[in-house]
Amino acid sequence: MQDGMLCLSANSSFTMKDLTFHLTALLLLLTNLSHVLAAPYWITDNIVGNDFYRAFEWENIADPTHGRVNYVDQATSKKENLTVASLDSFVMRTDFTTVLNATGPGRNSVRIRSVNTYTTHVAVFDVRHMPQGCGTWPAIWETKESDWPAGGEIDIVEGVNDQVPNAATLHTTAGCTMPQSRNETGTPTQLDCDTAVNGNAGCGVHFPTTNSYGPPFNAAGGGWFAVERTNTYINIWFWSRKDPAVPLEVKFGAALVDTSRWGLPTASFPDTSCDIPDFFQENNIIINITLCGDWAGAVFTSDGCPGACVDYVDNNPAAFQEAYFDFAAVRVYQ
Repeated sequence: MQDGMLCLSANSSFTMKDLTFHLTALLLLLTNLSHVLAAPYWITDNIVGNDFYRAFEWENIADPTHGRVNYVDQATSKKENLTVASLDSFVMRTDFTTVLNATGPGRNSVRIRSVNTYTTHVAVFDVRHMPQGCGTWPAIWETKESDWPAGGEIDIVEGVNDQVPNAATLHTTAGCTMPQSRNETGTPTQLDCDTAVNGNAGCGVHFPTTNSYGPPFNAAGGGWFAVERTNTYINIWFWSRKDPAVPLEVKFGAALVDTSRWGLPTASFPDTSCDIPDFFQENNIIINITLCGDWAGAVFTSDGCPGACVDYVDNNPAAFQEAYFDFAAVRVYQ
């Protein structure tokens, strides 16, 4: 070493200042890496555009919530443009052109269920637009349909008749409850998750911002919803499209995510008095758009919508032009 230089070879040399800089950078890298490795989830399902057609099954079934809809199969959804995929978009919607016969089936719509099932995982839903309008009842959720409610249900996005904000809710068999005080930004509602209590209201959390649902969500350009399920808690986050707090790994669909970097969840469901593995089995992701039914129909008038819900759906097809989801992506990490 001479004149402040460290000779590494005949053709390369670093000043002490350079060496210090690189050692500091390496230390920061190792520190960040150790932080990432504290709670890593690697991407296993990156569902974009046409990938939806292979990653989900179309549920051509009678609506379990008694909505005024007719869930169609995949071929019909494509033929009638109820589902449309492009390189970076998947749109699913209700019919908005047909006046219905009062004695016939409901308005054509779409309900899809993921082929894969999940226990411990993170799922990120990058949504540009969600269904809006009187009579609409859109949902993004997870459950085990064949064993409901024993398999548990996690509602990530759900609401009716454009009533803001979004609510995240758990539905279970008897014995799962939530504490009133939790580390979350949302506001708890009912604390008992039992489907037999209060007409299956579930244990819910109202989100703190109106742009988490319906017309305000769409006006803001959409946003990201994320759920993390472990054996000790279920957490749900929401970031609006222009929210400066959205993690870059969420915004850009990174291959690795670390939820410990994401800040307080919007809704937190700890295992304080709910053994998660006991109440939640391997779940599918379900995305659907129903109309009226047990919830939207029951509060249709009190939510400020005109007339009777079923009549409104039957006779006003143009009212459902905005009743569609536009997904930029669904990404699952495990």
